[in-house]
Parts: sequence; structure tokens; C-alpha cells
Amino acid sequence: MNSLPNTSAGVDKRHSRRGSSARSTEAHNRRWADLVAALPWITPALIMIFGVVLFPAGLMFYNSTRVISRSGLDKGTAGFGNFAQIFAFPDFGPIVVRTFVWVILVVVLTVLISLALAQLLYKEFPGRRLVRLAVIVPWAASVVMTTLVVYFGLEPYFGIFNKLFIDLGIIHDPAGFGWTKQPETAFLWAIAVAVFVSLPFTTYTILAGLQTVSVDTLEAAKMDGARPARIYVNITLPQLRGAISIAILINIINVFNSLPILRTMTNSIPGYDADTIMTMIFKYIQVQGRVDYASALSVIAFIIVLIVVALYVRVVKPMKEV
Repeated sequence: MNSLPNTSAGVDKRHSRRGSSARSTEAHNRRWADLVAALPWITPALIMIFGVVLFPAGLMFYNSTRVISRSGLDKGTAGFGNFAQIFAFPDFGPIVVRTFVWVILVVVLTVLISLALAQLLYKEFPGRRLVRLAVIVPWAASVVMTTLVVYFGLEPYFGIFNKLFIDLGIIHDPAGFGWTKQPETAFLWAIAVAVFVSLPFTTYTILAGLQTVSVDTLEAAKMDGARPARIYVNITLPQLRGAISIAILINIINVFNSLPILRTMTNSIPGYDADTIMTMIFKYIQVQGRVDYASALSVIAFIIVLIVVALYVRVVKPMKEV
């Protein structure tokens, strides 16, 4: 008499397991069917990803372990010898430090100025549309063209900026001071240009975030007697966290990999006192003809970017509010 309920319960359990397994198999088959149906649509994108991202990255890793002559002849494996040569390079440490200084200064200054610009463009005033269009100009113009304008404007004798500095009494002898001839000043001017061309994207990203800030909350704070500075710090900024964190992340990647600005501003300076990792990669290729060293340094740069981005995403969680 007591075995009947147990037998019935066991049958129910087996039926339940079979039903669950059948549902799991059906869901699995449906996912595969959806994937096969989507293949004609995603295949072009997959081909582009392979051709533009995966294949060059794989070739970069491969070349970093080879001995490649100036003419491009592969002379065999180098193992990790190329990496050892780069780490043994006396200026490698300062170049890495300068790269981080470059990224941090450009990103921090860009975000701070963009916060002010976005707040200004958010206000209603006559001609706001024209001002918003003017902010886009550095983004629409060629980075190399913008850098060349600044570069030639700093020329000692005919540069418009040098003429302005002489008129203001900042410098007195144009022949005795070359802004783009000294590593320190050329590097600082490169930072200024990088901030200038980074402002449009960052400003508009923050401006888009301002559109989502609750107007009712701001009005309530004003009615409670809160000052504008306190409202901005305690109410507006926290609601801009998502926009700011995304802007910082994209700027970190873009500025780290930036070559044209530094290449243009510091190309005439001998030595490595104004170089970052990107300009050093260019010198390995163009000056020394060492594609293998350039590939090894590119791998190092790739790993550094991955680590920085991973740490930033883990700590800041930029996609949390998006």
C-alpha cells in the first residue's frame, strides 16, 4: 500500500525531467535556427571585423616574434627577443610615463572644459544654434590640418601666435625661442591641440546627458533655497555620471592611440624627449625600418590599453546608467 505513492512520485519526477530536457533542447534548437537565419545579415559585419580588426591584430602579434629586415624579409623567429630589446631601451620608461601624462592631461582638461561648455550651450541665449555649430568645427576639420595651423602659427618669424606673444610682452626675441623646437613646449602645445580637437565630442556627449536631468528636481532645489553651485554639484553632476564616464572611456582610447598631433608638433625635435608610445612605433617603422620592434611595441601598447580600460570599466562601471 505504501509503495504506490512513491512510485507515482518517481514517475512524476521522470516526466518532469523529460519535459524540462525537451524544453531545453527546443530552446537550444530555436537559438541555432535564429543564428542561421541571421547569418546572411551579420556575415558582412563579421567579414569586416575579421579583415579590419582580427587579421591585423593577429599579424601584429606574429610579427612581434619575428626578425624582419628593413626590406621586409622575414629572417626567422625572434621569440621574445624583440620585447627584450624594447624593455632594454634606455628611454622606454620615460616614454611610457610621458604617454600616461599625455593621456591624463588631455582627458582631464577636455572633460573639465567640456563641462563648462555643455552648461553654457544648455542655456537659452540668442545665437545658441550658431555657437553649437561652431563647437563642431574642430571635430569636422582634419586633425592634421588643425595641428599644422598651430604649428606654423608658432614659427619664430612669421607665426601669428608668436607675433601675438611679442605684442603682449610674453616673449621679446622671436629668434631666441622656438615653441616647436623644444621638447617640453612642443609637448605642451600638442596637449593644447589635442584638447581643442577633443572638445566637440565630449561637449556634445555631456550636453546630451544634460537633456536627461530632471528639471522638476532642479526647480525644487531652487525653491528650497539651494545655491546654483550646490545644485550643480549635488544634483546635476550625479545625473551626468553616465555621460561623463562614457566620454572619458572613449577619450582615453582615442588619446592613447593618437599619432597625428604629436607626430606633427614634435617631428623636428631630435631624440626621444617628446615621444609617446605611438610616436615611437612610428619611428621604429619610418626611421629605423624595424617592423618587428614596432609590432612588439604595438603589442605592449595594446596590452596597456586593455588593462587600463578593464580597470576603468571595473571601477567606474560606465555602462551602469546607460
